[in-house]
Amino acid sequence: MKPAYWIARSKIIKPDEYFEYVKRAGPASQKYGAKILSRGGRFEILEGTREFERFVLVEYPSFDAAMEFYHSQAYQDAAAFRLAGAGINELVIAEGEDSG
Repeated sequence: MKPAYWIARSKIIKPDEYFEYVKRAGPASQKYGAKILSRGGRFEILEGTREFERFVLVEYPSFDAAMEFYHSQAYQDAAAFRLAGAGINELVIAEGEDSG
């Protein structure tokens, strides 16, 4: 089975509301087999826009699992905080290579 990667680039506008999104989305993702690889740590932009200030990389066991999480009610409830103006995201789910 090929893993999939949730890749998010974020700009936080309203920190309290944005971190309410983070507080809810992270635990909800565990039901879908999420493994957080990087979240808000040190970074250096080598090429591209400097608009974003927070980067998140999460591994899921499959593309379908990542998509199921994104469309789940738990994630959509969490995302409502961000979508209400707490932050701006670019979000991509990319399928990885077989690990075998």
